[in-house]
Amino acid sequence: MHWWADGGVEGYMVSRRDPKTGRHMCLEKNTCAVQNTDVLFKTDSYQLTAQGQQWLRQFFASAGAFAYAVYGHTDSRASDEYNMRLSQNRANTVAGVARQSGAVVDRVVGFGERRPIAPNNSAANMQKNRRVEIVCYRYPNP
Repeated sequence: MHWWADGGVEGYMVSRRDPKTGRHMCLEKNTCAVQNTDVLFKTDSYQLTAQGQQWLRQFFASAGAFAYAVYGHTDSRASDEYNMRLSQNRANTVAGVARQSGAVVDRVVGFGERRPIAPNNSAANMQKNRRVEIVCYRYPNP
């Protein structure tokens, strides 16, 4: 899969072909969910809360994408090695729920503290950085 831009259309080129034209298809990719990990997981754990499990099942049942990517993130309070492992385990857990729901998961990556969306200088900002992002791959509307 690779990024493609042509004639004002951009997206991910995959080995799927349009059944009508036989041409390769470009896909729309967007971040369709960002959920704070405080809601999804128990503190300092990759075990889902009941609320997190329910939210994820409902999300994957209704999102309507043909495939997903899952990215895990942490704040900077622990070591880089620990945060990388925790974010990867959390992303793996979310991907597992997706697969149990019948979804195709194309990519699962833990970024640890390496891609913050806010400075890690306050409790409120650190909470923003503790998140799981779910990217949806969809066919463009004709």
